[in-house]
Amino acid sequence: MGYGRDVSASESVAAHGPAPDKGSGPRAALRQDPRTHAAITLAVIAIGFATVRPLGVEGRGLAVLALLVVNSVALMARHLSDSRLPPRVDVVWLTAGIVAAAALVGVSRSGSSYIYAYFLTGHVGYRLPLKQALSLAALSSLLCGAVVYFHLGPGHEQVTWVVGLTTGVPVVAGMLSRSRQRAVEAMIESAESAERAARAEAQAAVLTERSRIARDVHDVLAHSLAGINMQLELADALIDTGDLDKVREANNKAHGMVRESLKQAQWTVHALREDALPLLESLTAMIESSGHRDVLTVTGAARDLPAQVTQNLLRICQEALTNAARHAPGGDVRVELTYDPGSTTLRVRNGPATREVTAGVGSGMGLIGMRERATLLGGTITAGPVTEGPDAGGWQVEAVIPG
Repeated sequence: MGYGRDVSASESVAAHGPAPDKGSGPRAALRQDPRTHAAITLAVIAIGFATVRPLGVEGRGLAVLALLVVNSVALMARHLSDSRLPPRVDVVWLTAGIVAAAALVGVSRSGSSYIYAYFLTGHVGYRLPLKQALSLAALSSLLCGAVVYFHLGPGHEQVTWVVGLTTGVPVVAGMLSRSRQRAVEAMIESAESAERAARAEAQAAVLTERSRIARDVHDVLAHSLAGINMQLELADALIDTGDLDKVREANNKAHGMVRESLKQAQWTVHALREDALPLLESLTAMIESSGHRDVLTVTGAARDLPAQVTQNLLRICQEALTNAARHAPGGDVRVELTYDPGSTTLRVRNGPATREVTAGVGSGMGLIGMRERATLLGGTITAGPVTEGPDAGGWQVEAVIPG
């Protein structure tokens, strides 16, 4: 019967945000409610003015006209949103409307005067809390039933007083309409909350991927470019001394670093494009490309690891090998991969340098990047000097990743 409160388009957007599709879904149904309810209200008012009699400008006709206006205003007030009227005002105007509807039943001689009482009581069930709604519904039944039972009006001899009592029944329809409306709103809110959560998750994933790419770019370029720049500056300074042999040596080192950087860049691009890398094969290829052969030791039963774990372990190994080449040139390198039941351990150890170490300052981001990768996977990483054994004086990086 259209007892639900109208929900305007502006209210819907304010409460739930802009709709992605204006032509479908529960939100579209909410936007159609105001026009549907307005059409029903206007139809009720038109039927009342067309059928309720007497209707005039004096005597009983004037009283009927005045009550019709009051009932029409009370019926149209149901289109005001809850936020515009305080709860006490709702109770007052709905009570006044029910009293006016009962008075119209008593004053009019014929017509559909009951229709106002039915619609107002229905809206009481939608608008007010349960206790107040049932109280006003009982009031409507008692007033309309009493008007007919005691023949307070000039007409209605042909209508039984039980009809008056039924004017309180639509309160149930109003309550059901309110429950349905609240359920739809809850469903929309839940869907939009899920959408917001999905957007936040997607944004977080994008930021995580950007951080991963930034680490990969750093691992490949930061150290190499710093070394190349240092060698070129050295060559530039040596030109003034006239020592062409050292100039050529610095220039050759710069060329070697460029070639190595290109290899590492190709490897990184391949890793970024690949969804699932075979860890053992990729690790072996990486170690051999860095100039070391037969230095990989595998312990435990090899197994497939998630692509994210594989990629980050490869990047950690790449960073450790780069640091070893820079800070311990000529030193022995050993790589150990251990598959334990609950974790995977990658250990990269290098011995002390056997050739001259070129002075230079790194960016300090390599170890930070390795730690970020391990933390991202829920693992740990340790790095420090080797103090015992044949590699004493070297350096060791150990990453332990669960799973």
